[in-house]
Amino acid sequence: MSDSHVIRLKPLEYIHVLDNNTNVTTVVTGPKTFTRLEHEQVVSGPSPMLMIPPRHYCVIANPVIIDEAGKAVIENGSAKLRYGDEEIRVSRDPFPLFPGEMLVGKVTPLQVVAPNAALRLRCIRDFTDDKGKKRVAGDEWLFVGPATYPPAVEVQVVEVVRATIIKEGQALKLRARRALVDSLGKERHAGEQWLVRTVGAYLPNVDEELVETVNSITITDKKAIHLRARQTYTDSFDIVRKSGQEWLITIAQVESYIPDVYEEVVGEVKITTLNSRQYCVVLDPVDEKGNNQYGKRLLKKGEDSFFLLPGERLEKGIQSILVLDQEEALLLRATEQYTDNEHETGEHKPGDRWMLRGPRDFIPPVQVEIIEKRRVIPLDENEGIYVRDIKTGAVRSVIGESYLLKSNEELWEKQLPPIVEELLGKAGSRDKTRVVTYRAPHNSAVQVYDFKAKKSRVAFGPELVLLGPDEHITVLSLSGGKPKLQDQIKSLSIRLGPDFMTDIITVETSDHARLSLQLAYSWHFDVNPESAEDALRIFSVPDFVGDACKAIASRVRGAVAGASFDDFHRNSADIIRGAVFGFDDNKSVRSTFNFKPNKLVVTNIDIQSVEPIDQRTRDSLQKSVQLAIEITTQSQEATARHEAMRRDQEARGKLERMRIEDEAQAEKQRIELLQLQAHSAAVEATGQATAEARAKAEAASIEGSAAVNQSELRARAQRIKAESELAQVKASQIAELEHQRRLNELELSKAKKVAEIETAKFKETVEAIGPATIEAIARAGPEMQAKLLEGLGIQSLMITDGNSPINLFNTANGLLGNAAGSSSSNGF
Repeated sequence: MSDSHVIRLKPLEYIHVLDNNTNVTTVVTGPKTFTRLEHEQVVSGPSPMLMIPPRHYCVIANPVIIDEAGKAVIENGSAKLRYGDEEIRVSRDPFPLFPGEMLVGKVTPLQVVAPNAALRLRCIRDFTDDKGKKRVAGDEWLFVGPATYPPAVEVQVVEVVRATIIKEGQALKLRARRALVDSLGKERHAGEQWLVRTVGAYLPNVDEELVETVNSITITDKKAIHLRARQTYTDSFDIVRKSGQEWLITIAQVESYIPDVYEEVVGEVKITTLNSRQYCVVLDPVDEKGNNQYGKRLLKKGEDSFFLLPGERLEKGIQSILVLDQEEALLLRATEQYTDNEHETGEHKPGDRWMLRGPRDFIPPVQVEIIEKRRVIPLDENEGIYVRDIKTGAVRSVIGESYLLKSNEELWEKQLPPIVEELLGKAGSRDKTRVVTYRAPHNSAVQVYDFKAKKSRVAFGPELVLLGPDEHITVLSLSGGKPKLQDQIKSLSIRLGPDFMTDIITVETSDHARLSLQLAYSWHFDVNPESAEDALRIFSVPDFVGDACKAIASRVRGAVAGASFDDFHRNSADIIRGAVFGFDDNKSVRSTFNFKPNKLVVTNIDIQSVEPIDQRTRDSLQKSVQLAIEITTQSQEATARHEAMRRDQEARGKLERMRIEDEAQAEKQRIELLQLQAHSAAVEATGQATAEARAKAEAASIEGSAAVNQSELRARAQRIKAESELAQVKASQIAELEHQRRLNELELSKAKKVAEIETAKFKETVEAIGPATIEAIARAGPEMQAKLLEGLGIQSLMITDGNSPINLFNTANGLLGNAAGSSSSNGF
């Protein structure tokens, strides 16, 4: 905007001029010289006109109204505008903007839609397109390329839609936004999905939505696809599939498969392969109609390969054929009516049990179940098992032979009390089906009770006791400890002795001195192993240790009660032995004490200690003992002291005599030493003088020889040095001469080669130029000079810089002579 009264507008420029009298703004375009009046005001410009190049467009807001002639409609002196509207203008001559018009954005190239692409357009207000089709606001359609899109103010570009390339083994899953007819001419409902499998570029319709690209699943001879129908439909093989139905697609049908929109891929199914030594049982097999036969079982044997159909499963997987050797057998049971024609075992009803022995191969039919695999049980002479007949319930033991259980037999577990298990040393590790064995120790007895027969038997060791199904070992509960307490020792056997047991008892003398006695009894059982009556009498007393100790203690207490402390202290052994063993008719102490009920015999009693229980009695006894010990000790000390003094005197006398003898011997040895020292000194002096004389003579001789050798070596070194220097100088001179000779040869060779090169060069130059050319060159200079001087009328010429003196006389003569010679030679 300019405040000048004269505004010069260039071509393609314009201004907006406001007439303040009429309040009308007009457009003035160039080229023009505009003289502004006083009531006029330039409100905009000068501004360049809008130029829209080819294939460009711009958006004008509040455009001017154009009449049928293509000119702007003027009303009341100003252009009439469509306020709030927009207009798209494409390539045209430059034009100005009328007052009120505005350029929205900038000049923009037209949008080019590439091949396999389209513009998704939306109508934002009702209009009729250039093809005469009426468009309603909200309509959407595609502008498909390749083409240039002509923009319109009534249309909005929503997005660029590009075609999706469908490769081999791919498909596009589409969804209908609303009811439409697809590219194949099939009607689709809103929300419906379908696949496009045609290979190539596919551009979805405006009402089609691309869900995803579905890749095909490769099917091999070892892999199949498990599918499930989402709803009832007809598949690509023209088979009607019901909702929820499942089936397999294998390589026999197609090599690669693209799941339909109504199909759900449950997973991949690997092929099941059986070799010639395998089999399997298929549960719930599928029949010819494709329905599962629930509850049925189908046996498949190798060699075979197959896919498990939907709903089928393997029972225990792939199993190997059972191989039985001659020591093995199978216990079988029929689950339904079955006739065994292969193994010729006959007809079997449900629940029948029978044995099938080896050696053989066996594949169990579906009507038969294997209860267990049995093997011959090898038994040594002292081994056995418990066998139970499941029909009768009878239990028996099989010992010392290899045994194979029959179809109506089973191993029976023998239960033992925990204390017996512990005493057997097999708690938790014992095989309860094996016959219970117990090794009776040497010189012992074991009682075994049969609860079924209600009888007992006694086994004497050493012997291996084998228990029958109804037999149990009698557990002995013996007294133990000091003093004896009940139920301290648990044992399965009784030692027959001889052995001993120790007990502590408390007694009281007639003068009421209470004493604690520790007694040890030697005992044994006086039984005859061949006698069954004697054997059973051993176990007639359950606790023979406690019974014997109580009986002996009772006798000892009675005997000690009738004696005083002093009398018992002096004659304790006799009193106790007499009380226990008793006296015979001759008033002599018997040698044994017999227990007739169980044949126990006590043969000896050892009194190990007698200690008063009362403290005063113990102190008095201790004082008496200490006094006796002191007297004995003092007597022994006096005897020892006297013996020590005697031995000391004897030792001193022997020592003094040995000292005197040693001194005499030492004196004798000293005299001999002095004599030897004198002789040694004389010999040493003589030897030293002789050695010194010889050493001096040898030294003089060595010095002379060394001087002579040194002189010879020095002279030899001088000669060698001189010879080496001479040889070095000679070698150096020879080397220099040889070096100089080679240098001269090189220079000579170089000069010769250079001369040859120059000669060849000159020769080649002369040959290249030619004799006539050389002659012309030689004559060209003088002839040109002569002609130049002749043309200038100058006979001779000399040019100098004035710095060098010139002998003009000699020069003149030379010039005159040269001129005369030149004239005569050139014929002037």
